[in-house]
Amino acid sequence: MGFITASQAASKWNISQRRVQILCAEGRINGVFKLGDNWAIPDDAEKPQDTRRKRENKDDKEHKCD
Repeated sequence: MGFITASQAASKWNISQRRVQILCAEGRINGVFKLGDNWAIPDDAEKPQDTRRKRENKDDKEHKCD
């Protein structure tokens, strides 16, 4: 098993490098560890699900019944 950097994972998963670093810091990626100032991510690691709240659609607000 090899390892990739946060930058390489960001390209692979089509998300920002900062988002990958946050996922690593939150322990959301299995097998990750810190190597100096850099994160070492297993090259076969799966991209975690995005559990952040989704923004409410503008159209949804207009169609709500009170």
